Amino acid sequence: MPEQLKIKLSIANRVYPLTINPSQEEGLRKATKKIEVMIGQFEQNYSVRDKQDVLAMCALQFAAQVEQKSIDKEYVNEEVQEKLEALNELLNQHI
Repeated sequence: MPEQLKIKLSIANRVYPLTINPSQEEGLRKATKKIEVMIGQFEQNYSVRDKQDVLAMCALQFAAQVEQKSIDKEYVNEEVQEKLEALNELLNQHI
């Protein structure tokens, strides 16, 4: 089992100590940077009274991106499946 790594991440002026697998560090640090950038954008573009509101909007934004990617992937898979079936039909006609 890989040795665990202790890191601290700062999000919305709060520090979160984590114990993680070393392979997770880069992803977590990149995610933290994206959250901080998004917090800055929300605070700059909207009148925000509370950090919790900003964090809720960040969570919604990230969740929407994940859901949209899932929907897009499903659509692409259906489209690929239809094309494969059409190609298979063409091949069957010429065999």
